[in-house]
Amino acid sequence: MKLDKNNIKAVTFDLWETLLLEKNGWNQKRMNIRCQKLAQALNKLGTKIQAKQLAFAFKEMTTWLETIWDNNNEVTHIDQIQFIIQTTSKGALNLKKEWINQLSTAYVSAIFEIPPVINPDTHKVLQWLKNQNKRIGIICNTGLTPGIGIRKFLAQEGIANYFDATVFSDEVGIRKPNPKIFQIAAQKLQTKPNNIVHVGDNLKSDIWGAQNAGFKTIFLATETGRDRIAESDPKSLVAISRKLGNLKKEEIVPDKMITSLAATITAIQELEK
Repeated sequence: MKLDKNNIKAVTFDLWETLLLEKNGWNQKRMNIRCQKLAQALNKLGTKIQAKQLAFAFKEMTTWLETIWDNNNEVTHIDQIQFIIQTTSKGALNLKKEWINQLSTAYVSAIFEIPPVINPDTHKVLQWLKNQNKRIGIICNTGLTPGIGIRKFLAQEGIANYFDATVFSDEVGIRKPNPKIFQIAAQKLQTKPNNIVHVGDNLKSDIWGAQNAGFKTIFLATETGRDRIAESDPKSLVAISRKLGNLKKEEIVPDKMITSLAATITAIQELEK
């Protein structure tokens, strides 16, 4: 599908391993903190649960989430907390309404305790897009950190104001590569899909998904900023999120491939020729 004569009007970005970078072991460190903070919050609420019990429940939750994610659906972090409490208590406890705020804060705190690193090219690329009068969006599969926490983190890091629209899977109930999540972003950006380019590092979720929604695509192929320890564990949520399923690498062909986020600028210029 060719771009309209007016070319690229909007650019959407994946978040993790694209605008936000990780280091080896950070996913596990975040998991440990999440367990500790949840245990502390539950104990204050009068429920004696140890962090190691919660760690077991998180492992059980991985199987549950994989089943949901395989259908490109999503749950909220409150649903996840409910699952963990029920699993830990073997069904004896349910999440009480008056617990939600405290447990949500504990759950989300991990991103601030072990924060990802803003890709050093982010400000340069986003500012260039603003100068070009392009609309800018985020389309993100949230995993364990909900959109509410990510927005707060982006604001804290000084990049939230660049974005005209942010679409998080936990808030819309669907995940990339479902074309609907890209269509939601297009509507929020008030831009036709064929005038949007999506930039991301995941061949299935970002490239295949965006192409099926009518977007142009730029594939960020880099080893930088990835938690290889988490990726090497086939039972981790990180590894699960990167599965190609029945697709083959060679079947997914992006419009442009780059090896650094900074190269997004040149790639967009080439697409507009």
